[in-house]
Amino acid sequence: MLLEYRLVELPLLSPFTTSFGTQTVRRALIFELRSNGVTAYSECVTDEEPHYSYEDNYTALHIIRDHLVKLVSDLPKPEEFLRRASAIKGHNMAKAALEMLLWDYHAKLENKPLYKFLGETKGYADVGISIGMDEPKNMVERVGEALNKGYKRVKVKIAKGKELKIVEAIRSAYPDAPLSVDANCDYTLSDFHILKALDQFHLLYIEQPLEHDDLIHHSKLAKLISTPICLDESITSTEKCKKAFEIGAARVVNIKPGRVAGLFPSLEIAKIARSFGGHVWVGGMLETGVGRSFNISFASLSLVDYPGDTSPNEKYFEKDIVLNPFKMVNGRITPNHGAGIGIEVDYERLERVTKTRGTLLEVVQT
Repeated sequence: MLLEYRLVELPLLSPFTTSFGTQTVRRALIFELRSNGVTAYSECVTDEEPHYSYEDNYTALHIIRDHLVKLVSDLPKPEEFLRRASAIKGHNMAKAALEMLLWDYHAKLENKPLYKFLGETKGYADVGISIGMDEPKNMVERVGEALNKGYKRVKVKIAKGKELKIVEAIRSAYPDAPLSVDANCDYTLSDFHILKALDQFHLLYIEQPLEHDDLIHHSKLAKLISTPICLDESITSTEKCKKAFEIGAARVVNIKPGRVAGLFPSLEIAKIARSFGGHVWVGGMLETGVGRSFNISFASLSLVDYPGDTSPNEKYFEKDIVLNPFKMVNGRITPNHGAGIGIEVDYERLERVTKTRGTLLEVVQT
């Protein structure tokens, strides 16, 4: 058995601006496992800077190398790996990288596509798009382009002081478009009057308006505005999801498997949300074709009822590191039908974009 990692660097086609800042390149940790004639892959959703959460590429590689990798030497099932890793507090993104690697491995062992291996599936993922902040006129133009391409939901990034101009401009041009906004934690409860002003635009939801780990204030905010609240950063475990719905902090949840320690917790979170009558969609972290394949597989599940941030690869990169990038047809993407995540890695491209690489685990099998 051989487990290796690479740090790759892919420039984005266009800058992506949120309330955190502007990103122009995706620096991703890619993992490759070879064992028993199977080659499995995964991607860690961390990046160079710890803006979305406290984790970054450096912390993730440290946790994986020094604490987690020894837990996968016998290639356990994903749920068993997470049980073993539970003694390590937090570091969900690092855990998810290995948890999803094991999903790909075991699905390939059984020669099943991941989307079928995970559970009941629709066979497709409804696709939404996330548009970064820009001048309102430019955002209106990009929304129009997205709608013309058939995206089933448009989400735009907002920040305090910019939200009304952005949403007003878009709604004036596209009054009936399926529109949501993402605040990325840029507001406080005392800003409720600003957020209440968005009610007039009949948004599908406002995503993570308050603090990244908050539930209580989101619950209070939900009573002050009519726009449904979607939680992202706040939902890091099944327990937090259950609490969020119990206290009315959310009506929608954005599941990013990398944020919640992998696909097994994602399945449990989706079941909890739907049991409370909530809605579920799958978010993204500017993943390459490796990480995106996991998202598309999960988004195709019957538990997922809202379009997610699962745009085809071509939206972000001029050339990805896979030879079979996803294509959107009529607002939907079909997951790969090959075993596991079903990707064909472009090793020539992968070599060119690799900045560093190393071996994490090597076990001689007899």
